[in-house]
Amino acid sequence: MRPVHVGDRIDGGTYVDVAGQTLWHFSDGNPQGAPTVLLHGIFASAASWGAQVPDFLDAGLRLFLPERPGHGHSPDVDGDFTCASIVARTIAYLESVVGRPANLVGWADGAAIALVVARDRPDLVNRLVYVGGYLNSGGRQTDRFVELVLNRNPTTVEYLRTHHDATSPDGPEHFSVVYDKTIRMLSTEPDYAVADFADVRAPTLVVVADRGLVRMEHALDIVRTLPNARLAVLPGTHILPVEAPELFNPLVLSFLAADPPTEWLPE
Repeated sequence: MRPVHVGDRIDGGTYVDVAGQTLWHFSDGNPQGAPTVLLHGIFASAASWGAQVPDFLDAGLRLFLPERPGHGHSPDVDGDFTCASIVARTIAYLESVVGRPANLVGWADGAAIALVVARDRPDLVNRLVYVGGYLNSGGRQTDRFVELVLNRNPTTVEYLRTHHDATSPDGPEHFSVVYDKTIRMLSTEPDYAVADFADVRAPTLVVVADRGLVRMEHALDIVRTLPNARLAVLPGTHILPVEAPELFNPLVLSFLAADPPTEWLPE
């Protein structure tokens, strides 16, 4: 079933039990296609990937778009949002719902989550696309939107509230809880040393915007550290992959379908 796009939403998904917690996800595509899991970031949802889903389905992939607790259609859970809990839940989702090794495409802190999963459970990951994410605060540029979020700018808060209220089963009154939990996480995480990922051998495409949130040197450090990584910089962009799907989509699809890169050395 193709997703139904309603404004900034993707409808047509279902609820699944993941390690005793209820999550909403959208899944569609060729049953024999390469399983590919798209991981959104904070204050986002499966709708973040609305510009990718049609092209990725047309390419024959089997897509999985889970939504984190307190995001999109998924009910919130007790306790703070942490990278560790998101990683654990992602691993449980891969094991219980996807059921076989998959490509992971992560955006923003979803990129960091994908990389940690590839490090801790390499048996679950085929290829990795790391999109516009940083691993620690040193990798983040000063960003106006992030600062507005952290400083609780009223216009920004209302914008995020509108998106939450449109789909959340917890109701509008729960938005302040989600906002506070997200702020606490954004203030301190992710917080990983790049060197901790030197053993991640999954072929990885690191995609960054030339005017984006991630410091270019940080992205280069990640690429230099991962044994099988390559870098793509999309020019004139800030918010990937919404801003330039005509560049982003074929780039990712070609990477997921490509043979491993060859290495040429002169005699």
